[in-house]
Amino acid sequence: MLSRLFAALICAGCAVTGPAALAAAATASPAPSATATPAAAPAGSPARSGSACVPPGVWADGAGKPAEPVPTLRRIAEAPAVLLGERHDQAEHHRWQLHTLAALHALNPDIAVGLEMLPRRVQPVLDRWSAGELTEAEFLKASEWRTLWGFDPQLYLPILHFARMNRLPVVALNVERKLISRTARDGWAAIPKAEREGVGDPAPATDEYRDRLDKAMAAHGPGERPAAQGLQRFVEAQTVWDRAMAERIADTRRDTGRMVVAILGQGHVEWRGGVPHQLQALGMADPVVLLPWDGERDCADLDGRIADAVFGLAPPEEAAEPPKPRLGVMLEPAGDGVRIASVSDRSVAAAAGLTAGDLVTEAAGKAVRSVSDLTSAVQRQAPGTWLPLTVRRGGDRVELLAKFPAE
Repeated sequence: MLSRLFAALICAGCAVTGPAALAAAATASPAPSATATPAAAPAGSPARSGSACVPPGVWADGAGKPAEPVPTLRRIAEAPAVLLGERHDQAEHHRWQLHTLAALHALNPDIAVGLEMLPRRVQPVLDRWSAGELTEAEFLKASEWRTLWGFDPQLYLPILHFARMNRLPVVALNVERKLISRTARDGWAAIPKAEREGVGDPAPATDEYRDRLDKAMAAHGPGERPAAQGLQRFVEAQTVWDRAMAERIADTRRDTGRMVVAILGQGHVEWRGGVPHQLQALGMADPVVLLPWDGERDCADLDGRIADAVFGLAPPEEAAEPPKPRLGVMLEPAGDGVRIASVSDRSVAAAAGLTAGDLVTEAAGKAVRSVSDLTSAVQRQAPGTWLPLTVRRGGDRVELLAKFPAE
C-alpha cells in the first residue's frame, strides 16, 4: 500500500503540498520578505486566485508584493544555486524556466544547468549533448528519456538546446527510481552503503515538511493512509530523494564554481522543506527558490516563505491540436515485459486499475517486450476507445481495459 501511495505521489513529480503534490523545484533565501502577505479569504467566501495577487508577467516576492524585475534578477544571479520549480506537465512552466534561465545567463554566464529528470548514470550522455556530439534523436535514445522520465521531451528540449547553444554543463541530479522506491518499502537503514549510489544520510525532515507529506498522503483517503512506520519510511524516501539532488547541486557548485540553475518539481522546494533544507545542511546557506505562479493558485499560499520570488502566469491556452493519448504511468524495462514504476493520480492507468509493480506483457493482444511497444500502442489509440492490457501481478495474470477519454 505504501509503495502504491509513494508511486502515485512520485510519478507526477507533483508537489507534496496541495494540488501539486510532489513536483519539484526551487529554493529561497533564509528570510524572505513578508511585508505584504495577502489576507486569507473570509470564511465561506471563495479563495482569491493566483492571478488576483500576481498578475501575468509580474515578478513578486514570496508574499506577493510586486518586485522590479531587473534588480530582482541581478540579486538572484549572484546566488550559488537557483531552483526553478515546475509542474512537470505544464508547458507554460517550462517556457518561464527557459526565459528565466536566459535572463540569468545574460547577467552571469558562468552557469550549470541541473535536471531532476535524469539519474546520475546518464551524465556521460548529457556531457556529449552539451558538447554538440548528439542529435535530438540520439540524445533521447541514449538518455532513455521516455523510460526514465516519460514526460514529453518537447517540454524540455528548448532548455536543453539553450544549454548546448551556450555550451553550458548539464548535470543529472537524480538517482535511480528503484532506490527511492526501495527506501519507501524497506527504510534507508536497510540499504547497504554500497547500494546507495553514493548518497549520504539526509538531514532529518523539518516538522513542517513532514506535516505536508502526511497531508498529501491523507488526501488519498483513509483506506490508503499507512501506519506510523509506513509514514516514516515515506518521509525517509522523500528526504533521500531531496538529499541526492542537493548533493549533486552542491558538488557542482564546489567543483566548478558555477551558479547551478536546477530544473525541479516544485514540491521539492516550496517552503524550503526539501532540496533547500538539504542544501543548507550541506553548507549552502542561500540558494534561491523561484516559482511560476498559476492563475488558479490560492493567494493565501503567498505567506512570505513559499519562495524568494514568483512570476505570474496567464491561464493556459487550449492546445492547437488535441494532446497525444497518455496512459499516465512511469515505465521500467523488464526482461519479460514492461514494469509499471508508478501511476499518476486520476490518470487512464489509475482508472483501469494498473498499480506500481504490475508487469505489462500484452497490449491489444500483442506482446509487449519494450517500453516503445507499450507507448506505441497507447499513441495509436483514438479518443474514446479501449486498450486491452494483460499484466502479471504477483503470480496472477490480470486482464484490464484502459479507456481513453473522448475528445
